[in-house]
Amino acid sequence: MEDRVAPQEADTRGSVPYRTLVEEVNDLATVVDADGTITYVSPAVTRILGYDPDELIGHEGYEFVHPDDRPRNAEAVETVLSNPSEPVTVEVRFRAADGSWRWIEATMRNRLDDGLIDGILLCSRDITERKEYEIEIRELAEEYEALLNNVEDAIFFLNVRRPDDDDLLFEFERLSPSYERQTGITTEEVRGRTPRDVFGDEQGAALEANYRRCVDAGEPISYQEELRVEEGARFWQTKLAPAVTDDKITRLIGVTRNVTARVERERRLRRQNERLDEFASVISHDLRNPLNIAQGRATLLAERSESEHLDPLLQALDRMEAIVDDTLTLARQGETIDETESIGLTDIVGKCWATVDTENATIEIADEMTFQGDPDRLRHVFENLFRNAVEHGGPNVTVRVGRTGERGIYVEDDGPGIPPDEREAVLEPGHSSARGGTGFGLTIVNRIVEAHGWELSVTTGTDGGARFEFEMET
Repeated sequence: MEDRVAPQEADTRGSVPYRTLVEEVNDLATVVDADGTITYVSPAVTRILGYDPDELIGHEGYEFVHPDDRPRNAEAVETVLSNPSEPVTVEVRFRAADGSWRWIEATMRNRLDDGLIDGILLCSRDITERKEYEIEIRELAEEYEALLNNVEDAIFFLNVRRPDDDDLLFEFERLSPSYERQTGITTEEVRGRTPRDVFGDEQGAALEANYRRCVDAGEPISYQEELRVEEGARFWQTKLAPAVTDDKITRLIGVTRNVTARVERERRLRRQNERLDEFASVISHDLRNPLNIAQGRATLLAERSESEHLDPLLQALDRMEAIVDDTLTLARQGETIDETESIGLTDIVGKCWATVDTENATIEIADEMTFQGDPDRLRHVFENLFRNAVEHGGPNVTVRVGRTGERGIYVEDDGPGIPPDEREAVLEPGHSSARGGTGFGLTIVNRIVEAHGWELSVTTGTDGGARFEFEMET
């Protein structure tokens, strides 16, 4: 053992280049004996861990290793002692001079028998930043998996390949559990396959056209597509976003929602509106002209003579005209909304309240919000609801408008309210409890709400009156 020298003695044996190498290298060099006692530490320890070498020499290295990492460290030492020819690398947390824990990657070599270094040589480097990054990535991956496994919307991932400069090839990489449940297609079935391979040439070509459009745009796109996978899952509202690596789009991430029920409802509504429009056209052309003539003649007759029958006659003719007008409105306002714009709740409520004969009624706007819709059609909604509140709640009724939930609006009053067994009926054509009403006002409200793709519900207001809520699609 007398020929073995610890590195700190190397300079006394004339090995100046060795000493310079050890002291100047960025990595930390440490020597421990077979019992784990530190016999040498290079000056890099001051920069890396904040210690002076003399503060560590003579101490057991285990004292500075995190308790959770000591078994792993001991196993590495046992391995290198039992197999001197093979180095062993281990990652442990080491207590720094300021009390913090630093991640150290140490490669151990057994030099007990080489005659130069009496002990186990550890070449170490600080990998704290890398480990923290790995931990952050692992936590993000766990959150990502949790999101992917629990989100209701179907998610799919596509790899974007470029066989040549003019061509793009899309291959499925992964499907979320929700996608698999809703379509009956699994990741194993589609991984590495193209849309044409999975869905056939016709549907696959339509899908690839949208994928190519997203790549060409270089930004997220949204669209509705038809993909026939099974009964009840045919129409999808899809959002597609590109993922960029080294300035190139290498993946596409799609989030899609089954909107088959909504599309079919819109189609039924469109067919109903077409039939209603035909009916309204007959009323408009075949009834309005003779009605106008009858109104004119009755007015002239009232000016020239007196009769107890004239006022009821004029009222009946005016009611017929109101029915014709509301029928035409019902036919036109039920058409599906194609274009929307941003609407401020306070703005549209104020304009509608000003156009309705509200007598001494009071309007309260509880919340401000903006939403997307057709302002011309929505004016019919608020005007009819305000008119309905005054007709049933009296001239001093208070009407309140505000937000409900995350994406909903309510209109309520403090009038007598609507009995639960009548709440569905009030939305049907012809239902009216107000004298002289046409029975179409709330039907028009319902049709316009449906045309926006929203849902209307009738319930009890805060003060016991009628409350109308329409929930918007997110």
